[in-house]
Amino acid sequence: MDVISIFKELVTIPSPSLNEINVSNKILEYTYNNGINAYYDDYRNLIIRIPSNCDNKKPLLLSAHMDVVGNSSPINLKISDDNKFFETDKTRTLGADDKAGISAALALAIYIAKNPNIKHGGLEIVLTRDEETSMTGIKNVKFNELESENVLVLDSDKLGNFEIAGAGYTKIDIEVTTKLGGHSGNDIQDKKRYNAAKLIADLVSKLPNGVYKTENGFTITSCNLGSIVAGATEIGIERLLEKNEVEKPYSKTLVSLSADNVINTKAYAHYSLRSSVKKYEQDLLNKFQKKIDKFNSKYKEWANAKMDVTIHMLPFEKSQNQEMAKIAKIAGSKLNIDVKVQSFHAGAETHIYANQLNKYNKKFSPVLVGVADIYSMHSPNEKMDIESLKKGYEFIKEIFLEYNK
Repeated sequence: MDVISIFKELVTIPSPSLNEINVSNKILEYTYNNGINAYYDDYRNLIIRIPSNCDNKKPLLLSAHMDVVGNSSPINLKISDDNKFFETDKTRTLGADDKAGISAALALAIYIAKNPNIKHGGLEIVLTRDEETSMTGIKNVKFNELESENVLVLDSDKLGNFEIAGAGYTKIDIEVTTKLGGHSGNDIQDKKRYNAAKLIADLVSKLPNGVYKTENGFTITSCNLGSIVAGATEIGIERLLEKNEVEKPYSKTLVSLSADNVINTKAYAHYSLRSSVKKYEQDLLNKFQKKIDKFNSKYKEWANAKMDVTIHMLPFEKSQNQEMAKIAKIAGSKLNIDVKVQSFHAGAETHIYANQLNKYNKKFSPVLVGVADIYSMHSPNEKMDIESLKKGYEFIKEIFLEYNK
C-alpha cells in the first residue's frame, strides 16, 4: 500500500493518549500481512524490525508516536475544496501529528520488505504511546534492546525540517519571605515591615526574561516568567472555594477576593527555562542566583529570597556526529526539498533518545524530521498538505537508501 492509503486508514482511527490500542492493532495487521516482524513491548509501544542483509552496514531507527491530541470521537476525514489538504469536519483534530510520521515509517518498512534485493544494515521502528501528555511511552522503551545509533524522529510539522538540537525544559521557583507582617493601616509606618508582594515584584523586574542566546537566527536559550502569586491569596482562595459559582477569569476573581489590609509575608514566582546548550542554561541560572544573592544581601535578616530548580526535561544537544544531516541534504537535493538543518525551542522524544544508550552502549544520535506540512496542529482546524506527505515519504526512503550506500 502507498503512504496516502496507509495515512487515510490510520488517521480515521481515534487514538487519544493511553488509548492507542485500535490504531496499534491496525499497524500490526499491516506488518503481519507483509511478513514484517513486529511486537508490543511491556508498555504496549510497538517495535518493528527488518533485519540487516549486509554485514558492513549500520541499522537505522525511525520513531513516531501513535497517540493524538483529541478524544475518542469519530474522525470524519475530508479533502479540502481545492483538493490539496486532508482535514476534518472541524469538530475535532485531524491527528496528522503523528499519523503522518507513522505512515511514512510503515510505508518504508513495507517497501523494504517487498524489495529484498536492497542491501541495508537493518531498519528499526519504534511507535510510542502517550507522547502528547506525559511521554510515558518513550520513557518505557527498552533502549538497551535497540541496535541503531542514528534515530529519525518523524514528528516535525514542516516537510524538510531537520532539527539537530532541541531545548531542555527546566522549572525555576522563587520564594520571597519577610520577617514581619502586619496590618496595612496600623503597621504601615514601620519601615522594617517589608511587603513580600512588593519585594518579589522588585526582584522579578531585575531578573532575566525572554531570549538569552541565539545562533544563526534561532533561539537557543530563553526563560519565561509564568506566574507571580503574592498578597493575601490564601484568604482569597478560601473565599473562592466558598462561592458556588466563580466568574471568569478565575485569576481576576481570586485577586478581587484577596485581602488588601495585610502586609504580606509570602510571595512566589514561577519560571520556565529552555535551552539546547547546557552551558548557556547554567550561565542563565547563575545570573538568577546572583540577583537573588544581591537581594538577600540588601534585606539581610528582614527578608529572604530562595530559588529551587527542577529539571523537567534534559536538553537534546547537537551531536558531534552530523552524518545524517549530510545525507538528508543529498536526499533533499534529489527530490527538490529544501532541507532546513536547524534547532528547535521545544521538547520532543528526541530529548529522551539523546540521553540514552543503545544495545552496544552507544549514545543515540537523534534528529527531529518533518515528513509533511501540517497546519493548525492540535486544533479542529488542523489540516495536512497531501502532496507534502507523498514527498515526505520519498524523502525518508531516499535517506534510507543513501544511508545504506
